Amino acid sequence: SRRQTQLTAIDILTYANADGKSKIFQKEDDKLAKELATLCSKLSDKALEVTLKAGIGYMHEGLRATDRAIVDACYQMGIVRVLVVTATMCWDIPHESTLTVIMGTTRYDGAVNGYVDYPITEMMTMMGKACVAPAGKCVVLCHSKKKEYYKKFLYTPLPIESHLDSSLADHLCAEVVTKTVQDKQHAVDYMTWTLYYRRLTKNPNYYGIAGSSTYHINDHLSELVEEKVSELEDANCIAVENDMDLQPLNLGIIASYYYIHYTTIDFFASCVKAKSKFKTLLEILSSATEYEDVPVRHHEDRVLKFLFKHLKLPISMPNFNSARTKANILLQTHFSRTPLSTDMRADQKLILLDAVRLLSAMVDIISSNGWLKPALAVMEMSQMVVQARWKTDSPLLQVPHFNEETVKRCKAVAVTNVFDILEMDDDVREKTLQVDETQMAEIADFCNAYPDLELEYEVQEKDDINTGEIVTVVVKIERTEEDEEEETAYGDVHAKYYPKPKKEAWWVVIGSENDNSLLSIKRVSSLQKKATITLQFEAPATEGENKLKLYLMCDSVMGCDQEHSLTLNLKKSEENSDESESSSDED
Repeated sequence: SRRQTQLTAIDILTYANADGKSKIFQKEDDKLAKELATLCSKLSDKALEVTLKAGIGYMHEGLRATDRAIVDACYQMGIVRVLVVTATMCWDIPHESTLTVIMGTTRYDGAVNGYVDYPITEMMTMMGKACVAPAGKCVVLCHSKKKEYYKKFLYTPLPIESHLDSSLADHLCAEVVTKTVQDKQHAVDYMTWTLYYRRLTKNPNYYGIAGSSTYHINDHLSELVEEKVSELEDANCIAVENDMDLQPLNLGIIASYYYIHYTTIDFFASCVKAKSKFKTLLEILSSATEYEDVPVRHHEDRVLKFLFKHLKLPISMPNFNSARTKANILLQTHFSRTPLSTDMRADQKLILLDAVRLLSAMVDIISSNGWLKPALAVMEMSQMVVQARWKTDSPLLQVPHFNEETVKRCKAVAVTNVFDILEMDDDVREKTLQVDETQMAEIADFCNAYPDLELEYEVQEKDDINTGEIVTVVVKIERTEEDEEEETAYGDVHAKYYPKPKKEAWWVVIGSENDNSLLSIKRVSSLQKKATITLQFEAPATEGENKLKLYLMCDSVMGCDQEHSLTLNLKKSEENSDESESSSDED
């Protein structure tokens, strides 16, 4: 584990000191010693600084990028002669050695609530690090009963096998959407171009096939395709016509567009309802298939139980050994900006990286059902994920270096949003914000990049619209800029707590709050200085005045959404009039 890397490095240092050989891992070089002192002064991990000065380093996924770069540099220069690394980083580190020690061959897996063996591929990768001339050595510390097992696999070349069958459904879904695969025979033909097909003939027993003949291979591929097509059909991702032809459905198109597991899309579609509230939507998001691989470490349930007690939204039926509960807890702690341990921060980062596209897919599913309120709630949740704030918080709290005290001082001088900060006098701003020049510059960068949009809309032929007819609304959006001559990179989002660079995306929505109906929606992924969007929808069936709403929603920034009233005066359509007259005549 990550904690064990630090403890192991400290133990090695302790044993060396106990034997009177405290400098056994250090190089006697004054120049390198000065370089080491300079690098150690830049470390944020104090324990790492102590071990590094003794020639012992350690690395794990939770280590800061700057600290990891320093450890890398020290090992390459020969300043560090012992490096302790977590097993999961065996694929990441480029370093080699004369001696590699694999300290155990199991890791804790919260999904099964027990220890599981390292994959043989990981074991071989670890062994491959011991390749420095003249002769590299590898020591594997394992249970005595498994000694012969590891000797067999480590001394014998391991063939590379395909596991395409485990994710074939997602591949087929994408290929059906793009029309590469149009029927079941195309799907079988598609399989013949893969490594999976090549390995079937070489190692049939591995894939559960009775023989390697053409008959056995074709029969296996046909059964596999039938099974995966059936799974996609049950998930409403594709439709099977004439027992052969494959056609994409809406859910399959959404899954393919956002690179999401078909099981996730099926789960979202079956769980989201017209009256789903924010708490329910958060639990649905946390149960996505993408989060099943979030690790739950040994004894981590204690930490999760502690965090659970301080959550803003309680979780129904929590299981502290499940990835679903952990994802929900880490999302809520992200919204509250709760300090976490290094391991938890790394896991939280993995969850956040998938959250925005999962929420975008959820918006598409909800809008396909024509539900307004849950769609708006998911859009607000997307803003919360990017800005690490609750939707009930003041939008000022997303500004760098702002806290509750700063917000109180701002409210005292009638500053309630980001635009008000820009309009403040310099002396009043300095007195209210109470920050230094560097922090003030960061605040200015955020405020200048904050989206300021003007929206205009026009209903085509608004005086001559009948019930049930198609209504066309043209929406014009323009960014407001003080200096129009200066070239600006539009859409860059300032989000300190989001793990990767983010560009703005917007939703333009037309709906009715009265009956919770979403009539039309368009997503604008890259909004430049100007944009024109055309929305069409079927006019409501109610004659007379219909009060609708036009929404402009951001997926990344809080407090910049817009809501406009849109009123339609509808006439009764001639078809409906004729029907009513004929029914009255019959009476």
